[in-house]
Amino acid sequence: MREKNCWVMLLFLLAGIVLGGFVGSLTEGVPFLSWLNFGDSFGLNTPFILDLGILVITFGLSIRITMAGLIGMALAVLISRWL
Repeated sequence: MREKNCWVMLLFLLAGIVLGGFVGSLTEGVPFLSWLNFGDSFGLNTPFILDLGILVITFGLSIRITMAGLIGMALAVLISRWL
């Protein structure tokens, strides 16, 4: 049962991050809600390309943490605990 709760929590956290980022990007142009899009991104700015002749593999990862994403994560934790 505990293992199932971890997967549900992870699913809720991912949904909270995605929905929070979406809300943050929607409120970017609204003057009194623009603080929701405040944040920073980190990761690989340019992807790492591994060319093996017949196979080309591209590695890249960039994460953007915003205030809306953090709020979405907090709400996801509260909702998953409530359910």
